[in-house]
Amino acid sequence: MQKINITACSSRVYLYVVTLVAAAVFFLYGSAQAVEWLSPGGKALIDKYHSIKTNLKKNQFGIPVYLESIEEISSLHVDIFGIFDYSFEDIRDAFQVPANWCDIAILHTNIKASTCTEKVDQWQVTLYNGLKTYQPPEDAFAINYKFRVLSQQPDYLHISLFADEGPLFTKNHRLGFEVAPLDKRTAFVHFTYSYNYNRLGRMAIKTYFATFGRNKKGFSIVATDKKGNPLYLGGVRGSVERNAVRYYFALQTYMDSLKLPSEQRFEKRINQWYDLTARYPIQLYELDKEDYLANKHREYTNQITLQSKSAR
Repeated sequence: MQKINITACSSRVYLYVVTLVAAAVFFLYGSAQAVEWLSPGGKALIDKYHSIKTNLKKNQFGIPVYLESIEEISSLHVDIFGIFDYSFEDIRDAFQVPANWCDIAILHTNIKASTCTEKVDQWQVTLYNGLKTYQPPEDAFAINYKFRVLSQQPDYLHISLFADEGPLFTKNHRLGFEVAPLDKRTAFVHFTYSYNYNRLGRMAIKTYFATFGRNKKGFSIVATDKKGNPLYLGGVRGSVERNAVRYYFALQTYMDSLKLPSEQRFEKRINQWYDLTARYPIQLYELDKEDYLANKHREYTNQITLQSKSAR
């Protein structure tokens, strides 16, 4: 295990398959370990804060964010820690509502829509994952996440979104979120993103990053060049880092939008999310802002329609 801090006709068919593999595996999914987390509690989270306080002040992001990533033989895992300038109570009240995660996820370039439904006392959040360009949700891949509040205490919240199965032999997809207060006006948050894959998935990943994805970079700095400039992690771990950061910025943007009247929030979110990601063009640039905004307006309309149908 390696851990780092802070991503002829037959030929045409082959390239087409590789493209689909790339779209499905690398951009799309928040995911999980084979067994869901046990909640460590607020003390463990605050202990983590104290252990990385220096890294939060000085890092490659230029903001109080700290990233760790792990790649094993059949799994990928990213942890992002940061500080939100909101009270613990405000963050808790926002993120413990399953439906709010749909408005968070839709900001991600590759999320084409998201819906929330209650099935036999279990909330399900469905993410429709697709390409960076516009797609109707029926052309995307739907992953059904079980939404669970694993722990809710006066000074701690732990949420899990877990899906047993994903595309291309992937499994144990997970998005996780923890928060604990630092003081009355700020809180320490932890977002995790992970999934497992088998031998076929690993082969597809290697093929993609040897071709189409060879220039994509993550956030972890692995070395410096002769001029002292940072050299960033590539490969699949770099890809998962990029997506984790996209989701982290979506969480931050969602909180910032709550200051506005409800009818102004979506416009605020998509503009701010794009501007946050634009600070890191090496890792996160995918579309011009005009194209991103146009796509999201259409995709959000599709999401509203899907949610309306699922509620019947």
